[in-house]
Amino acid sequence: MKIKEVICALERFAPLPLQESYDNAGLQVGLTEVEASGALLCLDVTEEVLDEAVSLGCNLVVSHHPLLFHGLKRVTDRTLVERCLSKAIKNDITIYSAHTNLDNAEDGVNYKIADKLGLEDVRLLQPHPVSIESPEGDYTVMAGSGIVGTLPVSEDAIDFLQRIKEIFHIECLMHNELMQKPIKRVVICGGAGDFLLDEAVKIGADAFLTGEMHYHQYFGREQEIQIAVMGHYQSEQFTKEILYSIIADACPDMPLYITAVDTNPIKYL
Repeated sequence: MKIKEVICALERFAPLPLQESYDNAGLQVGLTEVEASGALLCLDVTEEVLDEAVSLGCNLVVSHHPLLFHGLKRVTDRTLVERCLSKAIKNDITIYSAHTNLDNAEDGVNYKIADKLGLEDVRLLQPHPVSIESPEGDYTVMAGSGIVGTLPVSEDAIDFLQRIKEIFHIECLMHNELMQKPIKRVVICGGAGDFLLDEAVKIGADAFLTGEMHYHQYFGREQEIQIAVMGHYQSEQFTKEILYSIIADACPDMPLYITAVDTNPIKYL
């Protein structure tokens, strides 16, 4: 099984044209015609993750967040990105990232969050068609940055927030004042998703769940919608399970590992 076949499986699930214009998803560094000795799956590429890949005998690292987001004019040991790039090249490790294309794909990152919460009737919040060019023929898929779903049974706001905190192992769940009505309809956008807050209010959602939100957007929403902000890492931590499922289905004989390294750079006192 060549690395390019693993990449093809990932891009069938989350085609690169689904990514946002600012993003740099896809192949980050390395060769794709070589045989894949194993894949290590992570949210972020760090030096510790690359060391782990070496120790496991993996020549492929698949991340959610791209290692290379901005252009480089030099490669030294000055920055984390430069050191990771050098380490990957020295150890013949290919790095591939599925980022906003996986966020925007049906059954992608937000669907995984909804699944963990037990939401039903899940659909894209703002679906739009994306044209995909493929050697097998061109086709169109629907994509969107957020999803909306419903809880099977309405929950009090405090119970809903507590359940989020427990399921996602959140040390500090940020939220606005507790809603005085039950939570049933929920909008989700993992990562930095506060740009969808107005849309969540517009469609009459009871709660909005995201990874990051700006301070001033909490104002004026009292008893309008229950806001819950998980933390960027916490909202996307189960993305590794999506990557695992995609690759395991397409490449059942290839060794697959989910990183044991906690790459969340934010600590809580």
